[in-house]
Amino acid sequence: MPAVILFTVFYLAPIFISVYYSFTDFSGIGAAKFIGFKNYQVLLNDKFFFIALKNTFIILIGITITILPLSFIVALLLEKPFRGSGVVQSMIFAPNVIAPILVGLIWLFILDPKMGMINAILRSIGLSDYQQQWIGGKTLTPYSVAFVYLWQVLGFYTTINMAGLRSIPADIYEAAEIDGANYFQRIRKITIPMMKNTIVINTILIITGGFKIFETVKQLTNGGPNHMSDVLVTYMYDTTFTSSRYGYGMAVATVSFVLCLIFSIIYLANVGKSLEQKEG
Repeated sequence: MPAVILFTVFYLAPIFISVYYSFTDFSGIGAAKFIGFKNYQVLLNDKFFFIALKNTFIILIGITITILPLSFIVALLLEKPFRGSGVVQSMIFAPNVIAPILVGLIWLFILDPKMGMINAILRSIGLSDYQQQWIGGKTLTPYSVAFVYLWQVLGFYTTINMAGLRSIPADIYEAAEIDGANYFQRIRKITIPMMKNTIVINTILIITGGFKIFETVKQLTNGGPNHMSDVLVTYMYDTTFTSSRYGYGMAVATVSFVLCLIFSIIYLANVGKSLEQKEG
């Protein structure tokens, strides 16, 4: 019961409150005026919302196609202990314990077009023509954010994969090796099938995490210039707390929540169908 109460108060109640305010004209002060679907109608004609949506999807696709395979490969490499393996594991996991706002600050000094380390190195070695506007521009910012997020969370997903690998009984591998299966055949026929639950968990966490990226973008670009590098969460924050359009900001938040829920449900449904077909 205590867990149910905490979950209701801190998770379910805010969702319903946000949905309610998304149907109102509310500045955060005074009484909220019910206006129906007007905020959502404005949303459909808001070019900055669709820019934020596009950037969010670019980041989501980028982190999904990189984090899943890379974290699995790193987990395979670290599965068996070797000299210094503890140090390597700690180094890989270390970025995950750094506050996201500090992660953004670290990479700001690396990616900033004017004072960043990458462009400074390119200038110093005579490759000024290859300098890029890694952050703050109209093109590369979401890809840079995806890379920074990958750097930050790779250790976390690697740890989950390592736990999944260690849950597979060793005698299964021994039997396959006796039958003549090589290393890659064992991974393809044993490891990956038995890691499906872990892969599902990782994918759901990546999807939800991709929709919640906030501090990194806020620190790197603050959504600029002119919202060109915003994602859904930063645009919602700016609309709600900077522009004092609380009702409209809650409409953006509700759409973000619904999209995240839809993607998760579709993925789980497809996974469930594939498992049923294989069992059949």
